[in-house]
Amino acid sequence: MDEEVRLMKGNEAIAHAAVRYGVDGYFGYPITPQSEVLETLEALMPWETTGMVVLQAESEVASINMVYGGAATGKAVMTSSSSPGISLMQEGLSYIAAGELPALVVNVMRGGPGLGTIHPSQADYHQAVRGGGHGDYHFIVLAPSTVQEMADFVGLGFDLAFKYRTPAMILADGIVGQMMEKVVLPPQRRRRTASEIAEQCPWAVTGRPEGRGPNVMTTLELDSYKMEDNNRRYKATYDLIRRDEVRYEEYLTNDADYIFVAFGSMARICTKTIDDARAEGIRVGLIRPITLWPFPEKPLEEMSKRVKGMLVVELNAGQMIDDVRLATAGRVPVEHFGRLGGIVPSPAEVTDAFKNFISRIG
Repeated sequence: MDEEVRLMKGNEAIAHAAVRYGVDGYFGYPITPQSEVLETLEALMPWETTGMVVLQAESEVASINMVYGGAATGKAVMTSSSSPGISLMQEGLSYIAAGELPALVVNVMRGGPGLGTIHPSQADYHQAVRGGGHGDYHFIVLAPSTVQEMADFVGLGFDLAFKYRTPAMILADGIVGQMMEKVVLPPQRRRRTASEIAEQCPWAVTGRPEGRGPNVMTTLELDSYKMEDNNRRYKATYDLIRRDEVRYEEYLTNDADYIFVAFGSMARICTKTIDDARAEGIRVGLIRPITLWPFPEKPLEEMSKRVKGMLVVELNAGQMIDDVRLATAGRVPVEHFGRLGGIVPSPAEVTDAFKNFISRIG
């Protein structure tokens, strides 16, 4: 077989995909339920094969600032953490966005607030899609629902980050990080040379060659008018991303009277619920946002013109539902079902919630 197929956890797939993409550096700190990312990289020892740097920093604050420094030189660098660790990184992430730097951040979510629980959650949705740190900025946010997508989204995340010079985030819940599935691993790519980085990233801080002025990397601008120009430039980039990079998946929506909206592991549970409901003659489908930002507003807007209602299923108290309601603009009833504290609902629980929902709205 030409394909290399392996059985592994979602966290392990992140690590393998990073090495195979040709990542230059990983800087992180262990925290459940994503510690296998760093552990797998340490076991793979890519510094001996590709030259990739793998460093366990002294804290999440240190690791994100190492990412900032590496990204400023045009290198492909990344970090991974879980919810409380990502919270500690927010200032650095805002700096990376303001510096217009490509980087990849992986958040394998656990329950909160506070230290919360080590069990799965989707309660970092607002933090991820609304920026999280200070100022007007966005990440490109990718939400995998399979271990295969954990691997695939490493390459996609870096490609988008470099295309738009903005950070990208893989936002996975703890289920996707910890579960094991078959994965087709990507082929090995070599790391870029210094000359290739200088050609592809003319903005990077790579030293001052003859015939070019110095590149200066800063996020500070004391002139209000210039700072406004900076913010307008960021917004222009975000508008392009909103126009061109929306990704989503539909399941049995063509004839649906009702729609589930779910991402990550909850989308998987909803597909089982949909199959059971259709066996009873209830026509229901699923829209799974793959990019949580940019959000698939237009598909949901169009769907809201022909269905009777939408049920948003999340592992939180209701966060993505805000974006679904904005997209549907009150055309149809939109309600939420979720579990909290790391409890994962069964398909039967989702089915009961769905039947209660349709009994109320007709």
